Amino acid sequence: MKTNEFLELLNDHKNKELLFEYTSGHFVGANYHITEIKNITVDSVDCGAGVDFWKETVIQLWESPTEKDKKEYMTAYKALGILNKVDCIKPMVKDAEVKFEYSNTSFHTTQLFVNEIIWNDSRLVVQLAVEKTDCKAKETCGVPVETEVSAQSNCAPGSGCC
Repeated sequence: MKTNEFLELLNDHKNKELLFEYTSGHFVGANYHITEIKNITVDSVDCGAGVDFWKETVIQLWESPTEKDKKEYMTAYKALGILNKVDCIKPMVKDAEVKFEYSNTSFHTTQLFVNEIIWNDSRLVVQLAVEKTDCKAKETCGVPVETEVSAQSNCAPGSGCC
């Protein structure tokens, strides 16, 4: 999800509580704060000597230990206000991918991407997921590329279909 898409989503659901599901069935606590917005520039060289360049917006979520009993989540309106204030100070790259940085005592610090968005009348749930590492130069490095196998009724051993 791009930064501008996330901002539009918050604007479209202003009156809803904003929840983040960092892994299936596990949510960032209602005591979370948005503690930092990072404009990240990635300028990289992969293992096959390929160069790449992109930008990301990383929003850091932190659970306040002094508010651990809090039950009400931040609204999308409040989050949008925080992000707009930051954007006035240090403009975000709107077409950059948005990621969320998070950890707690049972979940290691990582950057998560938006996997899915779910909402109802009162809540906006941002389902996050971990992006696995991968070799970007598979062909150059001789790494076999996995292909999906299609189910065929006449698939025989050695035919190349399975």
